[in-house]
Amino acid sequence: MNINKYKVEQKISLGNIATFEEIDDAKKKLKHIRREISELQDIMYAHGKYSMLICLQGMDTSGKDSLVREVFKDVNARGVVVHSFKKPTSAELKHDFLWRHYIALPERGKIGVFNRTHYENVLVTRVHPNYILGEKIPSVTNINVLNDEFYHKRMQRIVNFEEHIAESGTIVLKFFLHLSKNEQKKRLLRRLNLKAKNWKFSSDDLKERKLWNSYQECYEDAINNTSKDFAPWYIVPADDKATTRLIVAQTILQTLQTYKDISEPSLDKETLANLDEFKKQLEND
Repeated sequence: MNINKYKVEQKISLGNIATFEEIDDAKKKLKHIRREISELQDIMYAHGKYSMLICLQGMDTSGKDSLVREVFKDVNARGVVVHSFKKPTSAELKHDFLWRHYIALPERGKIGVFNRTHYENVLVTRVHPNYILGEKIPSVTNINVLNDEFYHKRMQRIVNFEEHIAESGTIVLKFFLHLSKNEQKKRLLRRLNLKAKNWKFSSDDLKERKLWNSYQECYEDAINNTSKDFAPWYIVPADDKATTRLIVAQTILQTLQTYKDISEPSLDKETLANLDEFKKQLEND
């Protein structure tokens, strides 16, 4: 698989990018890849110098939750930490907008998954600018000052944040699950038609759906302004869930494989020289 075809390396227009792709035997291929991810994460944990941050963004029903479940199913539970960022709490609103994301970053050796991310601060807040007022920023006295310049400055702060953590050893990958409006309609109807899925539905889903075009414009602008070599965006077709999961998993695997310095630590000379003696002690115990 050529993962680079999904990578954003120049200005994009979401309307010109396909939302559907189907890869043969995607489920079977995923099983093999996620085992390899698990093995590499074990080595990364022992190595203890890198962490990985996976950022997932997408419209409602784009499959973020199930992707996390399926892609990381084989990873040791202590090796992956998932954070789903909801509406900021009162305590979080007393800090700058990146604070709650910074303290949730993965430790060295671990994979962190942000299911909805720091990009909500230039997406949801841009579609609903009144949310910014809750941050009580001194210079923001009303929503009229929340123009493109405000959000582009915030995007630059996000870029600076990602560059800083990348230089500190965090491998950053960002995925936009590119869903079509028609497929979202099908998935919302499924939530309504299947009793077991009813709990997933909210009337707010329909309100947000009416703002589809606004969200697409905000996503496009954010992706174009923040896809960098040290923290690239990948636009992944999301209409077929099995294919989406495979593409994300393959991207994670191939990225980890490029870090040739990630290896299991060697035993110190003294321990290595006395391995036979340690074995005898245990065998004679």
